[in-house]
Amino acid sequence: MRIAVYPGSFDPVTNGHLDIIKRSSRLFDKVIVAVLHNASKTPLFTVEEKMDLLSQVTSDITNVEIDSFSGLLADYVMENKISSIVKGLRAVSDFEYELQMALMNRKLNPDVETIFMMTSGEYSYLSSSIVKEVFKFNGCIKGLVPDEVIDAMKKKVSL
Repeated sequence: MRIAVYPGSFDPVTNGHLDIIKRSSRLFDKVIVAVLHNASKTPLFTVEEKMDLLSQVTSDITNVEIDSFSGLLADYVMENKISSIVKGLRAVSDFEYELQMALMNRKLNPDVETIFMMTSGEYSYLSSSIVKEVFKFNGCIKGLVPDEVIDAMKKKVSL
């Protein structure tokens, strides 16, 4: 069974993330979307909330599972017998960072391959950070994130 992991913070999950998830689900028998516990960031959503949102927006993709991890991705990959890491790239600047990460993951676990997927052109400018910034100033984020995410963001702000 060909298993891949698509790791990230997904705060929030965007249509760009969803595009990579859908496309990678056609290449692998199983794709695990793994939410990183990142103590160095102050997220909008908890890990559990992100996992719930990801479950909602991927519920129609039968070979996608949602999980979370902390620590090294290379350890998570080994523990879960994963053969590939999927990373989405928007621009050359993404590639430089992701190449470093791929090479380190390869050093830590020589059996893992990192697969780079170019984002669809319509999402090449999109990031979770920019979505949060636009939302913060009451800009329209329709079409940038799934509707479930818009609803969850509105609920977060009204608390």
